[in-house]
Amino acid sequence: MARVYGTMQTALVTCREELEVFGKTKQIDNIITVDWHMPCSFEPFLYAICIGKTRTSYQIIKKSKCFVVNFIPFTLKDAAWFCGRHSGMHHDKFKEAKLTKIESHHLDCPKIKEAIGYIECNVINEIETGDHVIFVGEVTHQELKSDEKRLFHNGENMFMTTQ
Repeated sequence: MARVYGTMQTALVTCREELEVFGKTKQIDNIITVDWHMPCSFEPFLYAICIGKTRTSYQIIKKSKCFVVNFIPFTLKDAAWFCGRHSGMHHDKFKEAKLTKIESHHLDCPKIKEAIGYIECNVINEIETGDHVIFVGEVTHQELKSDEKRLFHNGENMFMTTQ
């Protein structure tokens, strides 16, 4: 089916929580590629992400109540593709995508050192929307490190950036 909506900025959302994997409790630091994200309030400053209910990151964020939106440069398009195609239940996405894990300022949640900016959020609301859930997060910290060209998704495995 053809898309009516256009190109969207791609972000990598990071999260951390203990989950049961094959009968054993395991801490998972995960990354999910997200195109559906947006600011949704100035006061308080809120940011929303949309995650499929079948995703490992959905389970993690639902339990941990926090996430980090990592804004990434075009040069990380292969990492974004990898993180969007593999389950964090079975892959260490930081290691396999060759991304450096660092700690957040205010959350028990990793973030990606190579990102050009971050928004750290505590979940304050969840909205069911069919097969996805919108997690609304109150922003606890934001940082812009660089003005590199950002990654945009144009459908399937097509990525682009601005001129």
